[in-house]
Amino acid sequence: MVMTDPIADLLTRIRNACMAEHKEVEINHSKMKEEVTSILKKEGFIADYTIKEITANKKSLVLFLRYGEKNESLISGLKRVSKPGRRIYKSYKDIPRVLNGYGVAIVSTSHGVLTDKDCRVNKVGGELLCYIW
Repeated sequence: MVMTDPIADLLTRIRNACMAEHKEVEINHSKMKEEVTSILKKEGFIADYTIKEITANKKSLVLFLRYGEKNESLISGLKRVSKPGRRIYKSYKDIPRVLNGYGVAIVSTSHGVLTDKDCRVNKVGGELLCYIW
């Protein structure tokens, strides 16, 4: 099976695992997915992640999800913005604030994958990957 949108697959697997209240979810590894996952950890949406080697040249990401006191997921929504068929690019001035700053927009820039806040601080724009809240 050929995957056309690996970021959408990552978001869908996280969304499904949260709805099923799984403690962890395993995803095929790529550098882009790892950078998005590190932002999710930095922003507190997931507890941690590890990289598991399957074979010599194949790896997977294992994400450990976080839940609140009443077993509700800390991730209440995920939305893919830029898609392979329609890329969305924004300058740092035009990157929207997700839920007035409660959510995070993840942007792929020339300085790596950054949050919307980091883009405004560094004054750099790029491809708007997704929103997470």
